[in-house]
Amino acid sequence: MGQKFLQYLSSTEIIDSDNQSIIDYAADVLKNTEDDSISRAIRLYYAVRDVIWYDPYLPFYRPEHYRASHVLKKGRAFCIGKASLLCALGRVCSIPSRVGFATVRNHLATRQLIEFLGTDLFVYHGFVEFYLADNWVKATPAFNIELCRKHKVLPLEFNGREDSIFHPFNTEKKQFMEYVDDHGTYADIPVGEILIGWEKIYGKNRVRDWIERYENSDNGSGRDFDAEEIL
Repeated sequence: MGQKFLQYLSSTEIIDSDNQSIIDYAADVLKNTEDDSISRAIRLYYAVRDVIWYDPYLPFYRPEHYRASHVLKKGRAFCIGKASLLCALGRVCSIPSRVGFATVRNHLATRQLIEFLGTDLFVYHGFVEFYLADNWVKATPAFNIELCRKHKVLPLEFNGREDSIFHPFNTEKKQFMEYVDDHGTYADIPVGEILIGWEKIYGKNRVRDWIERYENSDNGSGRDFDAEEIL
């Protein structure tokens, strides 16, 4: 692959692709899969999209909150944690993998989540880029299929050759996701940059309040995203 891809194949503090649980999960997912990078990437994508459930009310301010092995063990994460896990699985399979971030406007979030954030902007929304067939290809495993059905959104498919990002409309032709800013790609999760970005948009006081609540409640938010009201 060459030296330029080394950082996208290596284990990091957060994208811990050398963790045995990540290695074992990749091996289990890829049983009976064709031995080519595109087939492996597709199988890994669906294993993260649907097995790890989307939950926006999880701690976010420490590296361990996004660690791939932690996400796998917990079975729930929001977009950044799911991207971390998918990236780690790609690296286990010798597929150069990196994380990308964008700010998106979510037109179909729940009423409670928009009130919690104070805006319909999702700052540092995370996705993965795989290097496949001589191209970087985007894969966005955030929303599991059950959540898509609830929101009347077609689940994002991934074929390993074309970018897979949020559809702009749901199945009722209502606007769903709008990309408004690109924050670039990284070899590891830039936790410090994410916190700065969140404070800028959501406000320092709001972010500090979230952290204090997690610190005082054993990292529980007391919120159930699956039961919330869709706008």
